[in-house]
Amino acid sequence: MVSKVTDDDFLFLAEDDSVYTPAPQVTGEWHLLIVDDDEEIHTVTRLALSDLLVQGRKLVFHHAYSGRAAIEFLKKNPHIAVILLDVVMESDDAGLLVVQQIREQLGMDEVRIVLRTGQPGYAPEESVIKEYDINDYKTKTELTRSKLVTSIISSIRSYQQIRTINQNRLGLQKIINAGANLLEQHSLHEFSEGVVTQISSLIGLHAEGVLCAQIEDDGSASENVYVLGAAGHYAPYIKCKLERLGNERIIQQILHCLAEKRHIFTAFDTVLYLGNAEHCAAVYIETNRPIEDFDRQLIEVFLSNISIGYENVTLFQQLKHAAYIDPLTKTPNRNEYTQLLQETRRLAPENTVAVLIDIDHFSDVNDGLGQEVGNELLVSVTRRLVVTFGEVAQIARIGADVFGLIGPEADLTPQRLNAVFAEPFLASEHSLQINATFGFCRLTDSVRQGLGILKQVYIALNRAKKSLSQNYEYYHTELEDQMAERLALLRRLRQDFSQDKLALWYQPQISLSDNKVIGMEALLRWPDGQGGYISPAVFIPLAEYSGLIVEIGDWVIRQACQQIRYLAEQGLEPLRIAVNVSMPQFRSPHFVKSVIEAVQASQIDPQLLELEITESVVMDEPKIVIEALNQLKTYGIKVAIDDFGIGFSSLSYLQQLPLDRIKVDRAFVRDCAKPNGSVIAETIVSLGKRLGLSTIAEGIETPEQAAAVKAMGCDEVQGFMYAKPMPTPDLLAFIRNWQP
Repeated sequence: MVSKVTDDDFLFLAEDDSVYTPAPQVTGEWHLLIVDDDEEIHTVTRLALSDLLVQGRKLVFHHAYSGRAAIEFLKKNPHIAVILLDVVMESDDAGLLVVQQIREQLGMDEVRIVLRTGQPGYAPEESVIKEYDINDYKTKTELTRSKLVTSIISSIRSYQQIRTINQNRLGLQKIINAGANLLEQHSLHEFSEGVVTQISSLIGLHAEGVLCAQIEDDGSASENVYVLGAAGHYAPYIKCKLERLGNERIIQQILHCLAEKRHIFTAFDTVLYLGNAEHCAAVYIETNRPIEDFDRQLIEVFLSNISIGYENVTLFQQLKHAAYIDPLTKTPNRNEYTQLLQETRRLAPENTVAVLIDIDHFSDVNDGLGQEVGNELLVSVTRRLVVTFGEVAQIARIGADVFGLIGPEADLTPQRLNAVFAEPFLASEHSLQINATFGFCRLTDSVRQGLGILKQVYIALNRAKKSLSQNYEYYHTELEDQMAERLALLRRLRQDFSQDKLALWYQPQISLSDNKVIGMEALLRWPDGQGGYISPAVFIPLAEYSGLIVEIGDWVIRQACQQIRYLAEQGLEPLRIAVNVSMPQFRSPHFVKSVIEAVQASQIDPQLLELEITESVVMDEPKIVIEALNQLKTYGIKVAIDDFGIGFSSLSYLQQLPLDRIKVDRAFVRDCAKPNGSVIAETIVSLGKRLGLSTIAEGIETPEQAAAVKAMGCDEVQGFMYAKPMPTPDLLAFIRNWQP
């Protein structure tokens, strides 16, 4: 039953008090426990030692009158320096059993034990000292005051030496832990705290101090000095600016050390310089006494060993910050936000909501005002979010124009979020009024994994973007089910398209002047495999959203061109075919080239191919659309605007578009035969005439509607009254059998 502290641990601890004097406890007292069943022994010992000062500290006495009482006392009071222990109490070996319990059960290897006995024959001195970790073994008769004082001083000295070694180990362990966990969130602060603890223990002090540096939490340089690590009563100031210490003398000492790049030793404290030209720090240690030369040498060796470690920790902190912090807004990025979602879901999901904020049309700001203004706008949005929600929510930037929040559902409401965007944002010299769309997910409704939660909030956000009634949506399982159905349908669409299962049907268009078939509109059909067809209203938006519409659109244009040639080869008069074009096709850099190549490959007159665009396409990105249509118009391809009047907003672009034809939407044709039901249709036809454009009315189902649009001056019509969309064989039969 030997001590955990070996002789090797004392190699650097001098025996001579003139060379090394351990520092006193921070309490200014040494605590002694007297264990004896004789009250007189307690009294005599206390009187003999009552005026003794060891290293300027008085003794505080505690008493126990049995081995069991001593163990119970030590369980509650572990910081005893010396125990004066009677060997024979309730049993002949009671004291020895107490020693065994102290070392093995309580694990107290620092406290020093002096055994005393009035019956030396029960336990020979040599065998006791060899077997048990005790400092001294004396009979009560030989313990004169002088010998007792000598024994107490020697024991206290041993106690402090062992305590110093253990503190060294504790400080080193903190630094090892910081080195092993450099990628943990607080590794820089753990390392800094370990430095303070280690230096204090090296020179025999209780750890009271701070490590400060001109460095931000991300490891980058700063004009401000921050407390990176602290111990003792300075611990609450970690991550605070140096001024928060509130002690002007300490502050000036630290600043002086950083400015002079050297150590400062005084009678009350020590400030140590750590680092090199790039990464430097000041370590303030509260000593309350001058530091001996021997201790200074220990500190110098220690600092030289850890300076590289400090530099490495700083570098790792910068790398970690780059991986988890958005450099523009200084908020958590997508990686960190995902981890925060997972941790919050695990620890406190109740009444907590995750929110995604998508800034509407942010690309317009970047394109129109420049990326610098766009960045300033993002910073401005971040500031307002922090001011509004910073005390209750975690705020992150997880995409170019997407922010994430995590916080109480009562605070993160659509109303409060909309209020954030109610006022303009300042960006450079611009005052920008912007709108946003929000996706919500209650963490009690979410999955457990961070990425899964993020996916669910995105599902809600995407649904909100498609909503015409509100700019937000809460996640619920039905949304994910619908998303899964759409994805399954999209996979099936890709497969069927690759296997040439899609087809073009054609709806004839009739001239009102001579009642002849003058063309047709190509309409995409997707067989469902059961004798029916999947509605274009279902699969066209899916194709547009996924980008598959670009491939499908190219195929439709090639098919239409081949159909024009085929009809001519059948001996029919030249007939034009109108094809609908979507915005993703215009965004494709190869769109114009692919259309022209399709016309050339079929060797047809380009004027027989007509591209139909909707108002929404024009309004989405007018510059791209107008530029592409101008190139195609120059080549000879016709252009028509479909569903005119539905968007109420394309009039400003109407004259800029290279149009040949305006298509009156079926919504305005439906009631055109009724009193006052033809006003809008008449206006559109009249506008087309004034602009020199042909007009065609779609959705004609009755003779009255046909007569009404003809009376307005409309040039052409199409609708179920004349013919429904049909495949090529039926189209050929229809045209050949049509009677003008």
